[in-house]
Amino acid sequence: MNASFSTLIGALELAQHVRDPDWIVFDCRFDLSNPDFGREAWLSAHLPGAFFLDLDIDLSSARTGRNGRHPLPDPARLAARLADCGVGNHSQVVAYDDAGGMFAARLWWLMRWLGHHRVAVLDGGLQAWVSAGQALDGDIPEARRATYTLALRADRVDADYVLEHLGQPDMVLIDARSPDRFRGENEVLDPVGGHIPGAINRFFRDNLDARGCFKQASVLREEFAALLGAHSPRQVVHQCGSGVTACVNALAMEAAGLPGSRLYAGSWSEWCADPTRPLARGAA
Repeated sequence: MNASFSTLIGALELAQHVRDPDWIVFDCRFDLSNPDFGREAWLSAHLPGAFFLDLDIDLSSARTGRNGRHPLPDPARLAARLADCGVGNHSQVVAYDDAGGMFAARLWWLMRWLGHHRVAVLDGGLQAWVSAGQALDGDIPEARRATYTLALRADRVDADYVLEHLGQPDMVLIDARSPDRFRGENEVLDPVGGHIPGAINRFFRDNLDARGCFKQASVLREEFAALLGAHSPRQVVHQCGSGVTACVNALAMEAAGLPGSRLYAGSWSEWCADPTRPLARGAA
């Protein structure tokens, strides 16, 4: 049976398969303050055979001013983009970045939303690959068109769902932003500071160790269990500023053996665009 990875993959494990035709690697590097950075970095050097996906262009849809900073892409359009890079329903997909998985995890979550199970994030990202002595190259990979059939999963909730379940025992809302932004301080990305009432703060970087790799599954499980208490992982809704770093918390829970959480993709940037929605400031 072919190896299958559905959460994380190590650099040496990926190195054994990086040239396999049914393995497709995506470079998801991005910089919120410099949107051209990712593509330029990819053109300069990337993992062998890696295609590039842009957070703004490929992994999001158009903004309206009320649907958040990174609205979910149209699933059919995303599936077509992936198929153009050779992704079929049985492909093993690996995503990487250079930022602790914050952009690679977005692709991981999106592909699971499409119904794709064989998708993993390179643990430690580009840095781990280089540290393991693996080579980069600057060759542009040749696209090999495949066919992809959608099987959308119910992995997301919308603002109405969150509003309806505020304060209810059947939802645990986890906010992945930094603690200062959660408190409503130092807000530089969104016009309003604060958080959704009742949310718990779990900074996405708290899932990483000093090397920038994900903590051991047992450690992650213990830390998330402390947040959840008696709640089921399936009652968890992840959010952040725009539905990107929240995916890191979702990935961490899956890697810890706590499956079934969902994403509020619009997150704070969508929530605060409607002044009728309640907000909170300060510590939870």
